[in-house]
Amino acid sequence: MISFEEALTKIFEVRLPAINFEKINFITGLQRVLAENILFDMDMPPFDKSAMDGYACRKQDIFTEMEVIELIPAGKFPEKAIIKGQCSKIMTGAPIPTGADCVIMVEHTEELPDHKIKFLKDSTKTNITFKASDAKKGELVISKGTLIKPQHIAVLATTGYPEILVYKKPTIGIFSTGDELVEPHLKPEPSQIRNSNAYQLLSQVKTLGIDAVYYGIVKDQPELLYNMISKSISENDITILTGGVSMGDYDYVPKIFDQLGLHTLFDRIAIQPGRPSTFAINGSGKFCFGLPGNPVSSFLQFELLIKPLIYRFMGHIYEPKNLFLPLGADFERKKSEKLSLIPVKFNDKSEVFPVEYHGSGHINALIGADGVIFIPKGLTNLSKGDLVNVRQI
Repeated sequence: MISFEEALTKIFEVRLPAINFEKINFITGLQRVLAENILFDMDMPPFDKSAMDGYACRKQDIFTEMEVIELIPAGKFPEKAIIKGQCSKIMTGAPIPTGADCVIMVEHTEELPDHKIKFLKDSTKTNITFKASDAKKGELVISKGTLIKPQHIAVLATTGYPEILVYKKPTIGIFSTGDELVEPHLKPEPSQIRNSNAYQLLSQVKTLGIDAVYYGIVKDQPELLYNMISKSISENDITILTGGVSMGDYDYVPKIFDQLGLHTLFDRIAIQPGRPSTFAINGSGKFCFGLPGNPVSSFLQFELLIKPLIYRFMGHIYEPKNLFLPLGADFERKKSEKLSLIPVKFNDKSEVFPVEYHGSGHINALIGADGVIFIPKGLTNLSKGDLVNVRQI
């Protein structure tokens, strides 16, 4: 048995096969990872522009009556230069006319007869966004390895990248094992339960922008398990299965991994829930995860261990943000031999409270949870106000 930290280290240190690239339309790039640096192809903004609706003028003239000589909407370049005693009415984002060095806000002016205005305040800011003040042509704007979010899509549009180079997504196969499982549309017989793990994992993979292949339910029969694991390995970069990895008479998966020539990097982690989590690799760089059959275990071990590996396949280093927040109530546990993950919710004071949680089979506990707290090995008691390490889920 290894520690969670050791398991995570193995995930980050394992050698991956060569990662391929592809060109895609930028609008389809959400949740993909850039395989190139994105540079500005022009100055931003490309010209001095008005930051306000108002009047572009010379600052030395603002306390005199000024003649309005032109209306400059956004998207139109000025036709007239500003000279002494003149101004142009200008809209936000429009180019500043030659000769002007400030924009007075329209609400700070009064319209006069004969197309004139006067300024009503004692002073004004410049109210001009100057050329290249945001970025200069050739500057780096988004780095290679960035996970693309909606704000990146806007920048890609701004910088003129209709196509982007991204890392290819790994292919992922998912299935559940167990004679007791039936699909969700069926009414379970006595001693049966509906298969939730596979659909949970399919959804977790989907949040990463990947459509995994679902192979269904495999009965606890060595030949069937062997064939399905072999098939998924041949067709996918990563195989994820749940059940059959513990110490029971029908837990065949570890032995089948050996029969298929997989090298097991770990098969027990000192963590609760999720102790019998298995990670193995073959000589061709195909990866297999055997997760416990309890749904909380499979959910959390995916988030903690599998997600970082998937992101590595996509060229991205996953760095989840952990919060350190005060505990809102005393907490006690009886056993402290392992690192424990306890589902918690937040209140409006940013305090965390353990939710009702009956163990690794209690998937409903995660519905009301905002995250999980990490309780280190050897620690049995926490007091209200203690800072705890929280991972949002």
